[in-house]
Formats: sequence, C-alpha cells, structure tokens
Amino acid sequence: MNINYDSYETVIGLEVHAQLLTQTKLFCGDSAAFGGDPNTHISPITLALPGTLPKINRKAVEYAIRMGLACHSGIQRTNYFARKNYFYPDLPKGYQTSQHTTPVCIGGRVHIRTAAGERDIQLNRIHLEEDAGKSLHDIRPDATALDFNRAGVPLIEIVTEPDLRSGDEAYAYLTELRKMLRYLEICDGNMEEGSMRCDANISVRLKGETKLGTKVEVKNLNSIRNVKRAIEFESRRLIDLLEAGEPIIQQTRSFDADKGATFALRTKEEANDYRYFTDPDLPPFLVTDEFLNSIKTSIPALPEQLVQKYTQELQLPEYDARILCDDRDSATWFERLIHFTTNYKAAANWLLGPVRSSLNEKSLDWKDLPFTPASLAALIRLVEEGKLSFSIAAERVYPALMDEPQRDPLEIATALNLIQSSDTSEINAWIEQALAGMPDKVKEYKKGKKGLIGLFVGEVKKLSRGKADPKLTNQLLLEKLEN
Repeated sequence: MNINYDSYETVIGLEVHAQLLTQTKLFCGDSAAFGGDPNTHISPITLALPGTLPKINRKAVEYAIRMGLACHSGIQRTNYFARKNYFYPDLPKGYQTSQHTTPVCIGGRVHIRTAAGERDIQLNRIHLEEDAGKSLHDIRPDATALDFNRAGVPLIEIVTEPDLRSGDEAYAYLTELRKMLRYLEICDGNMEEGSMRCDANISVRLKGETKLGTKVEVKNLNSIRNVKRAIEFESRRLIDLLEAGEPIIQQTRSFDADKGATFALRTKEEANDYRYFTDPDLPPFLVTDEFLNSIKTSIPALPEQLVQKYTQELQLPEYDARILCDDRDSATWFERLIHFTTNYKAAANWLLGPVRSSLNEKSLDWKDLPFTPASLAALIRLVEEGKLSFSIAAERVYPALMDEPQRDPLEIATALNLIQSSDTSEINAWIEQALAGMPDKVKEYKKGKKGLIGLFVGEVKKLSRGKADPKLTNQLLLEKLEN
C-alpha cells in the first residue's frame, strides 16, 4: 500500500522537566546534589513520615520565575501546591506535590530557527513540582531496589501548547530551551544524568483539519536527538494505523534507542485520575512586587540579546555571533576578552578557531583555560602589530601559552626567536636565497605566470622560519621580480 505521508500533519506538544540547581530539595533541607550513595540525601521529611511538615524552598520559586520571565510568561502572583495522587514505588509519599490550577508562570514563548524558517513556539505553562525517587532493577536479582535521594528535588515542568509540527522543530526547541536554562544558571541541562527530561505528546491529522487526533505520549526521552527520532517514528506509526483503518489508542509509550522504535507501556491516565486537591500542609505563596523586581534585575543577557549586540554593535558576522552564543561559557569568555581588545573579529576568530580546537583536543571546558583574557588579547595584539603571523601565533606561541599561562606572549615569542623581521636587508637576503634556488620559476614568472608569487613568498617564509613580515616580503619580492 502506497501511503502519502505528506498529506498528514504531525502535532506535537512537549513537556520538559528541568531539575533546578538549588542546594536543597523543594520542601526540606536535604541535599539536592546529583549522585551520592543510595538513600544518603534523605530525612523523615523526604520520606513523608508521620508528623513531618514541608516548607517551600524560596530559591526554587525564584528560579522558576527566572525561566518564566526569560520565556515572556505571565507570573501568577498567588500560588498554591496540590497533591497529585498516583502510586509508584519510588514516590515515598504516595503522591507528588505539584502545581495544578495555579502554575507560577502562565503562557510564554520560545523562539526557534530551523531550515524551514523562524517562529515562536507557544508555551502553556511553567510550574513547580518535586521529583520522584529512582527504581533500580539491576541491584538484586529477586527485587527492585529504591533510592530516594532524588525524591523531593525541585523541578520545573515547561509545557508547550500542541504547537510543534516536526522532529526538526522539537530538536530546535529543546536546543534553545537547554541554552536558556544554562544561561540562567538554573539547570545544567544534562539529559544523560536526567537533570533535563522530555515527554512528547504526538498526534497526526490530515492537513487542513483543525481537530486534534488521538495522542500518544512518549516518556522520558534522554537526549535531544532521541526526541527527534521518537517523533519521526511515532508519526509514521500513527499514520500507518489510520491508513489501515485501525484505531489509535491513547497510551503512554517509551523509546528504544537501539531499535529506533517506540513501544507501549500503559494506557494513558486522564488528569482526573490523579485526584488533585490543595495540599493542606503548604500555605499559598505570594509573589510580591519587590521579589519579582529583584528577579528581573538578576537575569543576565540571553543568547538572542547577545547575538544582536555582537552583530549590530561589534559588527560580527551573524554566524560567528551565534556560534559564540551557543555556549554560555564561550560567550562569557568573549565578553571578558573584549575588555582588553577592540579587534572583535580577531577575538572571535581566536575563540572559534585555535582556542576551541585546543579545548576539544584536550577534552577541556572553557572554564579550564589556564591563561587570562588579557594574555590572549596580548597575543592578538602581537599579530595586529605585525610582530607575529597568525599561523606562527596559533601554531607555536599559543601552545606554549597553554603550557605556561603565567608567561607573557611577547616573552614566549622572543624566547622562541619567532618575532617577525621588518629588516629589509635581512628579508632581501632571504629573497635572494629563495629566488636563486628556483631560477626556472623566476623565468616563468617573468614570462607572465604571476601566480607564482605565492610560491616565492612561501619559500621565504620557510627560509626565515616564519620570521619574515609577509606584507614586506610580498612588496620586496614584487620590486625584485619586476625589475
């Protein structure tokens, strides 16, 4: 059977859970740090023992509002928590404390770019809730082990409207979302460690229809690439079902990354199955003007703002600006570097070229760079002043600076005898030597093969071990060859 997949439209809504980088849990003082021996970050409150009472983590509320403001959400001023009742073995209370009718952030949008163009993905809400523990199935052969370290760790759940239309859009959205979380320093976005997790609600319909189809939810996708793969697989599976005249059952599914396929877990619960009611142990919390304004003033420049600054004020190409801003640490390093140099293009070239290459080779992060921005600016200045060629600076001086970051780049270049010569008599001597070794090429040049000038310049560079000033070399060569 030939199926026209292009006649269908995929409709996707994403739910992203982001663990907040608070030191303690959402409702008690237990450590929220990742890892640790099983059941060492717990207390009677985490385990919800009788007589214990929760208390709201103010920093978690602040982080949720930071994300909402960055996403242009409305902020709910009067908030309360509800109990969401469902029974999983790794949920020690037997219910999850979450927000239901009063999410702290309402609406909002996230701007994305794909090959198809740019647009805003509309958000439904951002709300606070606590994480569950972890079931471990490979510790004992006869039982499931439970680790409650993660139980109670604060999460924000970022919920889109059913506004995405492809795996590519989902990929772009999640990439942008993770970048924002990292810029705001509220979540590390590490999907492999589970600090950012994504569920995808997927349905299909014929193009032109407005009614949503029956959806399935693919749970706990652990990488941005796997979100895209799961959406693309599930979209085709649902279309195949419709074309075969089979019903689509609303269900929860998982994704097998090795097979590239989804599989059913259970029939999907409805919201009323959770029996939400206001948590009687937690009073409402109010977002005051003073608290909200203090959060607004603490929000750093976000990627789009920095891209605009770099392209408009610093005149960088958009490509350079976007690559710099892809990572918060590289943008921070660039910001520090341009305090010491106004050659913004050279600064970007160095960070996106030699510096990034060395980080990749050594498996280092931007924070691991051993030298200061002032040192790199001094190296840039040596190239600007013609004392070093870029290639010599990048291939010889920069590696030495990585090894001995306390040394001045000029001192390194001088010790290595790399400072370019602008002495015309010295350069002329190298030129004479170069031309004497290639008499046939000199004859060809004088007969009109002007492209050979590059060969002569390269030979002088080799003889001088890179010390001959390239501009002066070119000028003196032309004078020599044309006379």
